[in-house]
Amino acid sequence: MQKVKVGIIGAGRIGKIHTDNLLRLPQVEVVAVSDLFAGAELEAWAAERGIAAVTKDSGALLANPEIDAVFICSSTDTHVPLIQQAAASGKHIFCEKPVSMDIKQTMEATRTAEEVGVKLQIGFNRRFDHNFKRIEGHVRDGTIGTPHIVKITSRDPNPPHKDYIRVSGGMFMDMMIHDFDMARFVSGSDIVEVYAQGAVLIDPAFAEYGDVDTAVVSLKFANGAIGVIDNSRQAVYGYDQRVEVFGSKGLIAVTNDYPNTAEISTAEAVYRDKPLHFFLERYQAAYEEETRMFIDCIVHDKPVPVSGIDGLSAERAALAAKLSLVLQRPVRTDEAVQLAEQHLHFA
Repeated sequence: MQKVKVGIIGAGRIGKIHTDNLLRLPQVEVVAVSDLFAGAELEAWAAERGIAAVTKDSGALLANPEIDAVFICSSTDTHVPLIQQAAASGKHIFCEKPVSMDIKQTMEATRTAEEVGVKLQIGFNRRFDHNFKRIEGHVRDGTIGTPHIVKITSRDPNPPHKDYIRVSGGMFMDMMIHDFDMARFVSGSDIVEVYAQGAVLIDPAFAEYGDVDTAVVSLKFANGAIGVIDNSRQAVYGYDQRVEVFGSKGLIAVTNDYPNTAEISTAEAVYRDKPLHFFLERYQAAYEEETRMFIDCIVHDKPVPVSGIDGLSAERAALAAKLSLVLQRPVRTDEAVQLAEQHLHFA
């Protein structure tokens, strides 16, 4: 069997996770890693995994004709030019979310990949979680009838460092973008309108950068359903990830995953462990599955499960939410780009 040869661009935390997941697949060979800060430490890490080439130059990696596909795990501002270069060299592309903070650039990158004919998968890993896949499957097969209400809760255990807040792109583009994609995934419909409310209730550092740490967004879907997403940067009881879809024939819901299912009952109380600590623990299997499916799509020449259009749709909803918060009114997703251009600080 001929192996799919992969290059990794960006060897931070998520790049290393993808690398280790790729190395578990018998049909894959990771041949090169590129990172701006590559040095002795990264070279040692790569050598332990049998990866021969380590470079600071992503251009050299992309120019390597031996490489069939790349995983783009670098900072968001590099995604679009790297997608364009990878597509031009005929390489299939896995890119972490978001593709760009600029929707027009995301459109260009998606169009480039389509025109060249390479696969472009966006890293919305939660679609591959076994719980959420079951919700999507039961909604799609009609088990709960026509979807009426979608509810999504995402709350982090602790707020990020101030340095991260400064470059994150804001709660809607950094954190809630996963939930916008999940809302589309489980409802089987596009988001057509959002209305956002937000506040700074956890850390004043968010206000310093024009962001919020607590938000609720109401949704309207193309299929007539409505929904709500709530996000918080700090839930003291742990990583809170819940999804519910209510329909004409019933309801399907997913609660949190826990390290174990033991429940302790005493005269004082009934209690159990907190949810799995954070996204690396909660979505470990989902990361593995999204990687496996991307490679499977290359090997068997199938459409990717999360396309550039999916990434674009989630970004458009995130931009609409950001505008809604500032303008204090509902914003349609199809007017978000034009509105952002009218308010130049969004463009």
